[in-house]
Amino acid sequence: MKFEKLDIEGAYLITIEPYRDDRGTFERRFCKKEFENAGIDFNVCQSNLSKNLKKGTIRGMHWQREPYAEGKLVSCQKGAIYDVIADVRRNSPTYLKWFGVELTEDNDKMLYIPPYVAHGYQTLVDNTTVFYQVSEFFYPDYYGVMRYNDPAFGIEWKDIKPLIINEKDKNYEDWKV
Repeated sequence: MKFEKLDIEGAYLITIEPYRDDRGTFERRFCKKEFENAGIDFNVCQSNLSKNLKKGTIRGMHWQREPYAEGKLVSCQKGAIYDVIADVRRNSPTYLKWFGVELTEDNDKMLYIPPYVAHGYQTLVDNTTVFYQVSEFFYPDYYGVMRYNDPAFGIEWKDIKPLIINEKDKNYEDWKV
């Protein structure tokens, strides 16, 4: 695995280095020792799979608040997504910055999202499947959310119509800077 530090404090774009032969490929998707060598303390507590029927679906922007911070490791298993993170940590040097990257079933990329950083994605094709590994159990009372198009962050999503967003995610108030 190759770990590339991003402009969001603690976030990494990870490139998988598959072993290829005439049978196909073999990929290591997680190795605690390799993560530790890159300076990432990540323990998997849950694995989640999200199946998205339509192109243009946006899920996010979510994180988990104290004391149940969760890191995430996200990959696209089928189809393609535009994966986005935004730094909502008020004491962070990268507060209010965002980063977006395409993750596809073929590009051998994963995104590591540190605790207290908002995460969401937009599907770029129909029938897209996203796989998450998370470092904490889910606690609904500690669920953090920011609106996907909040002006404080200025995230530039892909221009796909129609956008499919659930009512909860598209109706949050503006972020209080």
